[in-house]
Amino acid sequence: MEVFALVGPLYRRVQRKIEQDASRQGLSVGVRAVLDLLRAHGPMTVPQMGRAQSISRQFVQRMVNDAVSAGLVETAPNPAHARSPLIRLTDTGRTAIETTVTREHALLREAAPDLTPADVDTCVHVLSRMLTLFDDVDVNG
Repeated sequence: MEVFALVGPLYRRVQRKIEQDASRQGLSVGVRAVLDLLRAHGPMTVPQMGRAQSISRQFVQRMVNDAVSAGLVETAPNPAHARSPLIRLTDTGRTAIETTVTREHALLREAAPDLTPADVDTCVHVLSRMLTLFDDVDVNG
């Protein structure tokens, strides 16, 4: 329960920090999340992104639409599903998310210089197990 008590405030603070930095980079929290997913996983469909982030397909679609309008992502034909195109980064989008992630990593290194890779691995392990506890929760309902 101590971890749950920390995760909520941490999430909200990180989200607020991203929002504050959005004017510098021009990325909303939602668009940033889309770009980061595509950076990490390559082209994805909107439903795949929604499942990966445990958020509604409709919200992801709005963020994708914003990213398309800004020239950060583009659609591509999906050989597996004609009605669900793949979304992929443009060169502009790749540069934007790489710049953002580099800046965020530098900030995190400054904030916690005494954390070891083993500390981070343990944290990721614990949070992953906690997330698995709630795999059955319908995030769209």
